[in-house]
Amino acid sequence: MTMSEVIGFVGAGQMGEPMVQRLVAAGKQVVLYARRPEVREKLGAEGATIVDSVAEAAARADVLILCLFSDVQLAEIAEGPDGFMANMKPGGVVVSHTTGNVSTLQRLVDQYPDGPAIVDGPISGSAKDIANGVLTVLLGGPETAVKPAEAVVAAYSKEVIRTGELGTALNLKLVNNILFAANAQLAAAAVELGAKLGIEQEDLLNALQHCSGRSYALGAVKGTGGPERFTKAAGPFLRKDVKAAALAAADSGVDVGWLKDVVDGGPLDLS
Repeated sequence: MTMSEVIGFVGAGQMGEPMVQRLVAAGKQVVLYARRPEVREKLGAEGATIVDSVAEAAARADVLILCLFSDVQLAEIAEGPDGFMANMKPGGVVVSHTTGNVSTLQRLVDQYPDGPAIVDGPISGSAKDIANGVLTVLLGGPETAVKPAEAVVAAYSKEVIRTGELGTALNLKLVNNILFAANAQLAAAAVELGAKLGIEQEDLLNALQHCSGRSYALGAVKGTGGPERFTKAAGPFLRKDVKAAALAAADSGVDVGWLKDVVDGGPLDLS
């Protein structure tokens, strides 16, 4: 990317806002569409150019970043005469950070054969990771589109992993999500077993962090204060991720299998 190129952005929510801030801080020209007046005012004051529609953001962007919650939201702003697919400038690239189904993106590619190239770019990390520039981003799509996408997301990421063709990044992220949920269930089951053996929860979690049974999920359970607090904090997101993984697998004719059995049968309410 050169300084003259423009980055469009839609979806400046909890995760998207720090992305915009990092892009602006990196000297990128950011054209932002946001519905909420407070977001428009704040990010406009910080250097983003505010526009009044998705179509305008798309028409001005060389690379359009989407950070939306669901496939439903993505489809709402993608299709039709006012959608980004019909309004991107020739040669434009769309990067979707939404954790959804591959079929949604493939449908857009099929509906708009002369439209922009699409890259699936699911993320792994938190809003704090984005603000600190240490996010992990997975990118799937044609090389000619992934290369400019990588140059943009580097502003708020530490690891950018190319996964292959369109859809491979989303599929990898969904496998990761259900694996994390299964690992969280195993960590909670370990706490239950430890209690039966007379080991205090805090002692168990502290010790396991230094043993071969440690995991990222175990650290997350420990960091939030144990299984109960972990479920309260992360449960809504994990339930969404598990459901998305199961639906995406079914959409591809694949059985999630034993991993889903672990998620469904564990002590945490994650199904």
